[in-house]
Amino acid sequence: MPASLDEIYQIAETRHPYPHRVLGIHPQDGKMAVRAYFPQASVVELVAGGQIFPMPRSEHPDFYELLTEFDQPFSYQFHVIDLIGERTIYDPYAFDFSLWTEFDRYLFGEGNHHHLYDKLGAHVVTVAGVEGVFFAVWAPHARSVSVLGDFNHWDGRRHPMRREQPGVWELFIPGLGEGTHYKYEVRNSHGHPYEKSDPVGFQQEIRPRTASIVNSLAYTWNDRQWLERRTQTNPLKEAISVYECHLGSWMHGSMDHPPKDGYTCVPAADLKPGARFLTYRELAEKLIPYVKSIGFTHIELLPVAEHPFDGSWGYQVIGYYAATSRYGTPQDFMYFVDRCHQEGIGVIVDWVPGHFPKDGHGLAFFDGTHLYEHADPRQGEHKEWGTLIFNYTRNEVRNYLIANALFWFEKYHIDGIRVDAVSSMLYVDYCRAEGDYVLNEYGGRENLGAINFLRQLHEALFHYFPGILSIAEEATAWPMCTWPTHLGGLGFNLKWNMGWMHDMLDYFHLDPWFRQFHQNNVTFSIMYAFTENFMLALSHDEVVHGKSPMPGKMPGDDWQKFANLRCLYSFMFTHPGKKTLFMGMEFGQWSEWNVWGDLEWHLLQYPVHSGLVKLLTDLNQLLKDERSLHEEDFSPEGFYWIDCSDNRNSVVSFVRRTLDNDLVVTVCNFTPILHHSYRIGVPLPGFYREILNSDATIYGGSGAGNMGGKEALAESYHGQPYSLDLCLPPLATLILKPTIPSK
Repeated sequence: MPASLDEIYQIAETRHPYPHRVLGIHPQDGKMAVRAYFPQASVVELVAGGQIFPMPRSEHPDFYELLTEFDQPFSYQFHVIDLIGERTIYDPYAFDFSLWTEFDRYLFGEGNHHHLYDKLGAHVVTVAGVEGVFFAVWAPHARSVSVLGDFNHWDGRRHPMRREQPGVWELFIPGLGEGTHYKYEVRNSHGHPYEKSDPVGFQQEIRPRTASIVNSLAYTWNDRQWLERRTQTNPLKEAISVYECHLGSWMHGSMDHPPKDGYTCVPAADLKPGARFLTYRELAEKLIPYVKSIGFTHIELLPVAEHPFDGSWGYQVIGYYAATSRYGTPQDFMYFVDRCHQEGIGVIVDWVPGHFPKDGHGLAFFDGTHLYEHADPRQGEHKEWGTLIFNYTRNEVRNYLIANALFWFEKYHIDGIRVDAVSSMLYVDYCRAEGDYVLNEYGGRENLGAINFLRQLHEALFHYFPGILSIAEEATAWPMCTWPTHLGGLGFNLKWNMGWMHDMLDYFHLDPWFRQFHQNNVTFSIMYAFTENFMLALSHDEVVHGKSPMPGKMPGDDWQKFANLRCLYSFMFTHPGKKTLFMGMEFGQWSEWNVWGDLEWHLLQYPVHSGLVKLLTDLNQLLKDERSLHEEDFSPEGFYWIDCSDNRNSVVSFVRRTLDNDLVVTVCNFTPILHHSYRIGVPLPGFYREILNSDATIYGGSGAGNMGGKEALAESYHGQPYSLDLCLPPLATLILKPTIPSK
């Protein structure tokens, strides 16, 4: 039958949920009829079998229908002249193609489609010998969805999609390929249109533009050995020292000197006129050698997923599957990761599954309903942050996020995620006033949907990618964050130790004379150090918003400030737990971190700053060389106090050891008083070599010390069979290693 007038107007008004049933090629009266909709066209002709057939208009002036003489389906194109121009194109509605199988739809519906990104989004494919792009988007409550782009004059009438279960709209558009800019026009149940970026788009335009870009993510990797070694490695037994970095403010280039890789110059910010962002490839040439020279094992990147506002630091993500275009293409970021691996450096990416911004082109109110977020603002909105909260009870939403985490590991070969704001996910009353939240079904304040999501996430992550890291930024005492899910844990394998961080910064902020009354700040962390797998982190949050840069947190004159810093870092690197340090802390930047500017690189010309870098270089090397400093980070067998009770002198001493008793001794003097003869007990005889002294002159210290080491005395002390008579430098940490005499 010919298309009915009602169907024609449904097409013209973008109300038809299955346009393929009307448009395209269809049997009619024993022949084949071809139907098309071209708004404001002056010429529409059918090109088939070397012939050209004019297409007559139907009841609607933009609807064309031709009953051909062919009695079997045939290949054809349209010759069209309209507002877009003159062109010859294949008919999208002649292709009955989908990447989705019934099994895909079943898995997505139950929330277990781990490779969802291979089905949703935009994918370059070849169908019946014709190359094009298959588009698919989840919008179950939409009245209609269309693909928009330069190829159709951003006109939602031209490429309506068909609706399939479970609420996935899809369309293959022949003739499109890599680099196509597109969006979705989503019409709600009342027909109101919204222009949306692709939630599973692999690339977006440079802000402030918001279109998605077709990208196949094709790249030839050179890190096979790294990935194979990772699968055979238990990272909890390895030395891990992380350099936390925000790519957009580590260092800038000049707008007067475009990047050599040919990528568009992206201005950095008004606060630094003439500055531009470095590209991923430029960062590979500058950042990676710098991090490697200091000895960090990993680079942790503040979120690189696409975000609209530079000042959010990346934590308000709009494109969860798109590496931000500020610094280059997805392939450029792959190159950066690849180069890191070739230089022996792992890559951790901050990941933000806790909330998302309200920007109109993003996930918010996506299909005219609260699709990704809770409808009830008591559950679905962070008023303090101005963002929305994912609805973790919805299978498809959990699936979207879990597949996203897997996506970064599979497509970008990253080595870990640091999950942001976990506390905000775990508690329904997080930062909420009384009555402004909804208790769970059992009357508790735990967010059961988020808990189940995190467990499901980690079961998938570690199944596919053994040897990776998943790090929780969790600021409360939530139990068993880093316990396996089968034991009732959340499944992370590391958790930031926020308690240690706050205790130590509070302690070091004190004038040294008052530290004797706060010895508990130094010692308390060992009381709980082995209840979780902790990472000691001095992060970006500690050097912004008036909290002061690291030197500014320390008391005393400039010499004492940097002596305190050297002492703190040395204590940190010998304390149980993996390590994270934010950029700029390694050389003692004097200003707070400014997301709009560079780090204060000029400070490296001064010995006190370059000395701090030298100290961290040596600490990182010690961390790798000394098994006792990393193998038993999470076992009480790897640590014991020699003496933690000398609060009068603000001195602590302890042992780090392996299970086969390879050990080092650490002694920290948290006051500026030089002790010429300070005695501590030690477990073994022999010569104790001073393998690091944070007061050494090469670090900017006074040079006090023990002339390379001390011989242990056969006199018991502190419950140990031997003892050392040490010179304790002011505001300094000593690390000593015994050389046991041969028998």
